[in-house]
Amino acid sequence: MSFLYLAGLLLATFCMLLIDRRFRLFFFADPRVAAVVTLLGVVFFLLWDFAGIGLEIFLMGQSRYLTGVVLGPEMPLEEPVFLMFLSLCTMIIYTGAARFLGHRAEQSRLRARSGGGS
Repeated sequence: MSFLYLAGLLLATFCMLLIDRRFRLFFFADPRVAAVVTLLGVVFFLLWDFAGIGLEIFLMGQSRYLTGVVLGPEMPLEEPVFLMFLSLCTMIIYTGAARFLGHRAEQSRLRARSGGGS
């Protein structure tokens, strides 16, 4: 039994939350909305996984880095943790990109109003 993959996922999640905390992009901007969005993302992808498992498209495989704890047929413990990380990472990247692009657009508008060039 190895907790290496699970530990890596949790460490990566912690790092993404540090970025979120620094820039207040997702959970640190609105925790309630972020929790709902993350939960919906995880549920959506779990349903997707269950469909793939049912159609025998998704198989768990073996790895020495997994805990070996199985939540269901072809569903390792690490899968919902990965899906939570995926949802969190996606939303932090999305909100960060939206903020960045919004800031650039605002800067362009200000330059255009002031008659400034490039």
